[in-house]
Amino acid sequence: MSSAVAAGGALPLIANAASSVVGAGLWFVPMLVAAITYFHYEVMDPEARPIDVEELYPEYDFIIVGAGSAGAVVANRLSEMQDWNVLLLEAGGDETEISDVPVLAAYLQLSKLDWQYKTEPQEHACLGMKDQRCNWPRGKVLGGSSVLNYMLYVRGNANDYRQWEAAGNPGWGWMDALYYFKKSEDNRNPYLARTPYHSTGGYLTIQEAPWHTPLAHAFVQAGSELGYDIRDINGEKQTGFMVAQGTIRRGSRCSSAKAFLRPARLRKNLHIAMHAQVTRVLIDPRMKKAYGVEFLRNGKLNVVKAKKEVILSGGSVASPQLLMLSGVGPKGHLQQHGIPVISDLKVGKNLQDHIGLGGFTFMIDQPVSLVQSRYENVPAVLKYAMFGDGPLTVMGGVEGLAFVNTKYANTSIDFPDIEFHFISGSTQSDGGRQIRKAHGITDNFYDAVYRPINNMDTWSVIPVLLRPRSRGEILLRSRSPFDYPLIYPNYFSDPFDMATLIEGVKIVVGLSQTKAFRKFGTKMHNIPFPPCRHITPYTDEYWECMIRQYSVTIYHPIGTCKMGPYWDPDAVVDPQLKVYGVEGLRVIDASIMPTMVSGNTNAPVIMVAEKGSDLIKEYWANRPVKRRRRLLNRVGWTRRRPSAFKK
Repeated sequence: MSSAVAAGGALPLIANAASSVVGAGLWFVPMLVAAITYFHYEVMDPEARPIDVEELYPEYDFIIVGAGSAGAVVANRLSEMQDWNVLLLEAGGDETEISDVPVLAAYLQLSKLDWQYKTEPQEHACLGMKDQRCNWPRGKVLGGSSVLNYMLYVRGNANDYRQWEAAGNPGWGWMDALYYFKKSEDNRNPYLARTPYHSTGGYLTIQEAPWHTPLAHAFVQAGSELGYDIRDINGEKQTGFMVAQGTIRRGSRCSSAKAFLRPARLRKNLHIAMHAQVTRVLIDPRMKKAYGVEFLRNGKLNVVKAKKEVILSGGSVASPQLLMLSGVGPKGHLQQHGIPVISDLKVGKNLQDHIGLGGFTFMIDQPVSLVQSRYENVPAVLKYAMFGDGPLTVMGGVEGLAFVNTKYANTSIDFPDIEFHFISGSTQSDGGRQIRKAHGITDNFYDAVYRPINNMDTWSVIPVLLRPRSRGEILLRSRSPFDYPLIYPNYFSDPFDMATLIEGVKIVVGLSQTKAFRKFGTKMHNIPFPPCRHITPYTDEYWECMIRQYSVTIYHPIGTCKMGPYWDPDAVVDPQLKVYGVEGLRVIDASIMPTMVSGNTNAPVIMVAEKGSDLIKEYWANRPVKRRRRLLNRVGWTRRRPSAFKK
């Protein structure tokens, strides 16, 4: 690329990328975008961006709603079949140059790439947040939440999938899941790629960040001091410590859109429509068959039909909302909003999410952490733009992951109950610009606890409850598709969740006292949270107060369109991911997970999409309808009985 072309092309890119970061205060964003564009925009993104198709066909074989972690995969895999026409509808636009920069993950939240959902006020959690409402970022962009997340690649525990299968979901066991994890994977770490648990050559690039602070090594060494193994937490066993791996490619974010849509961009049988918000699935109430969708684009309401199937991949918030708006959901709730009921199912129930303690901060006496002002400079920008290296490649500041056992875990099996996200910094490391906004804490809370240590060297750990017993729900606010749904996660409604997480917090304290961290002069930040000042420090009651004040979701909602066998009264989809009671409609995303996976959900969602795509291919390859019709016609049966040909 010539310098003249690069400089000219950079202007709209700079404007677009900079506008996506709302209120960031990042003076170096225009310089960063210009540097990326000038030096190696084509190198970092070997496939050009997907084409936004303006003129759509009136009918497709398959319509996929949502181009996120799941939808992008499904669109790629179904369009491998050259005889099938596939339409992918996405409410947002394309990724930006800033969304590619790993360390700036927090700056994408509350931007135009984010739906900016909030929970309803919580009784037992998020008490230090504005209006006691937790932020629930969800991606409104090609790639969905894989564009907003912290890129961590975690598969969960083998026992999670064994439990899915044991609950009546054949084909969803651990070995089945492992096959599809490996199908997607292109692992760039040779010491892992050689093992039976990983593979190379898939669409999704997995690797460590190319640059680390000294604290990353201290974290895994501290884990070893506590008696844990340093291991591949995506391998044979999960319990242990590891330098984090993520969905990054040459130092840049590898979203599902970059991984799966860009290589498929020139397939003539795949159309991608951006800024197209689906408002309803069209279902024939007599036949109970989905035949298309209604969507808003450029201010105009459009209808497009599906010859074979409509596939919802909107995620755990949008998929249940769309089902309910379309007449599939709890009968009483739909009738309350005047929506005709087509299939009475427990849509929106079974909501689960990972929850942890945020802002658990430890001071150090050496300048080695990710203080933002240190990488707001020309050398850091050029190192990233030219070589895909340097501090800008750290995945949202997260450098380590660990899976540990509290006293409540069954240590006779490999099934830890707490996950650590180790961060080489904390809430105040950006001087109060964005992290506190992303977490939603009040100004008074921040000013009292974190402003006194603005831009000072720290590290933190978010201990996360892996398998919460609490269950929430998602309800319609109204029958309008433009009114955000009501989100009730019901965090800590089961007291066992709080008891387990308190034990996880205690393990973090022990971690801070190891030799590996003492050599950095580690001390716990000693300003208590204001509502906890009256409680004796470091007691269970004190930790509980902290958790209820600074409760952080790590954005892993699942379960609102639960997968289960026909005898499960709570199931919304069957093990083939087909919606009960409606022909031609499937859900393929995190909402189908019956129970929470023990780890970050992006990789499992991609696995679900890989398997779901194969289920669709197998179904349509083996569908005996034509043969059955010929047989019935031969014995005098006519097409007056279409119900005879249902799936």
